[in-house]
Amino acid sequence: MNTFQKLLGKRKPFTDPAEEAALTLLRTADRLEYRCGQLFREHGLTNSQFNVLRILRGEGEPLPSLEIGRRMLQPVPAMTGLIDRLQKLGLVDRQKIPMDRRQILVGLTEQGRELISQLDEPLRKLISEMFSNLDEEGLKQLTHLLEKTRQQVEPDA
Repeated sequence: MNTFQKLLGKRKPFTDPAEEAALTLLRTADRLEYRCGQLFREHGLTNSQFNVLRILRGEGEPLPSLEIGRRMLQPVPAMTGLIDRLQKLGLVDRQKIPMDRRQILVGLTEQGRELISQLDEPLRKLISEMFSNLDEEGLKQLTHLLEKTRQQVEPDA
């Protein structure tokens, strides 16, 4: 009996390797998200809020909220509410486009830039710790396999 089987309290071995892989992946993703979420909560953020800040910093300029939503790691059904909460925290601002009043751009404030910068090193250390049992080649293989799987399950891959 492998350790994952024990963790799930499964008495018999998996008969379908795809099922075992899927359940292992789901459990691992949940644990990774939980550990990162703990770090973000220490800084007053949710995973989704951090993701918005990450996207905006990576772009380097304001973006329409629809584009931010498209780039999110996990879909967020209430993008407007998420942006509202970040704005109330002073981490993002909204900018109207004079030529197109229907479109509003969302940009990082200086406070948002500072907060995400404060998270860089702790997040790098956490991720490094979580993957410390894999060498560079193992990480590349894992990424390759996950990418192949993601392309199979994601409609727009």
